[in-house]
Amino acid sequence: MSEQKNTSIEKDHFRLRVIAITTSFFVGFALMGIKFYVYHLTHSSAIFSDALESIINVVASAFALGSILLASVPPDENHPYGHGKVEYFSAGFEGALIILAAIGIFKIGWTHIFHPWELPRLEIGLLILLAASGVNLILGLGLIRTGRKTQSLTLVADGKHVLTDVYTSAGVLMGLFLVKLTGWYWMDGLIACLVGVNILISGGNLVSESVSGLMNASEPELLKEICHLLSQKRRMLWIDIHQLRAWRSGNLIHIDFHLILPRDLTLEEAHSESKAAEHLIREHFGNAGVLIHLDPCVNPDCPICSLNLCNLRREDTKKQVIWNQETLTSLGGAGERLNLYGPGDKSPG
Repeated sequence: MSEQKNTSIEKDHFRLRVIAITTSFFVGFALMGIKFYVYHLTHSSAIFSDALESIINVVASAFALGSILLASVPPDENHPYGHGKVEYFSAGFEGALIILAAIGIFKIGWTHIFHPWELPRLEIGLLILLAASGVNLILGLGLIRTGRKTQSLTLVADGKHVLTDVYTSAGVLMGLFLVKLTGWYWMDGLIACLVGVNILISGGNLVSESVSGLMNASEPELLKEICHLLSQKRRMLWIDIHQLRAWRSGNLIHIDFHLILPRDLTLEEAHSESKAAEHLIREHFGNAGVLIHLDPCVNPDCPICSLNLCNLRREDTKKQVIWNQETLTSLGGAGERLNLYGPGDKSPG
């Protein structure tokens, strides 16, 4: 029943991802046309820069849709871990496009600082841009919310990209309002450059997140969740866990660790304990790949082992095994792990 439920949830998540990114594409295309129309009315360099970024929004949304469809393809012979990492390429692609947009904005804004001109029909242009920004704000927040709900980095990245467009439009609106009040037309270019700085930072963050995902960088929150789950559901025969690692590939989570069991267990009994741990993780995370390396206990494990009725024991229990992120991700042996655990004599169970 749990596997059927997880499958149903994943199908719902996929449907929401596709609907969200398709909406982003069509709304972004419409807003791009509106902004270029406003530029045609006002001849504002800041509005032109905003319209240029909208082109990137549309292209990025199309690329994101393709990556979501590809990430949903199940593992095959050539891609045994699935196709989910394409989402990191998508996020990096969007980040790079944002950086290019920022460079273009700097170039245009800098030119118009020293060669300003009057901006006709500015009032109507500001009103149209304000309405477009409101639509973009709703779209960006909706994409981020849906991305987090469906665990899609692509949607979150696209939502952040849309929000940078909102920040751009807000800066443009503020700048052009001041231009209207003061008649200082050179401020049109200055505001465009200032907004470009924020866009540059946002693009850099997306590229950084993409590189981290492609390099399988650790996710503290994910590891913390796994450690809490293993600690709360720990079984009596699970002496210790170490070398816990986890990484994402799209909507898939891959987890592996070393599980220390009593060395007098039969192969069937050890396999049963391994399957219990695997089932626990799959039941919690749904679409997860789990690889467990079984280690037999050795004499140095005795001080951290709570199995008092054990014919193999060579030393009494000295410290309670406290499972947390620091201890479960440790690469050290039993002696080193002993220094990581806190005092206590209560057996887990």
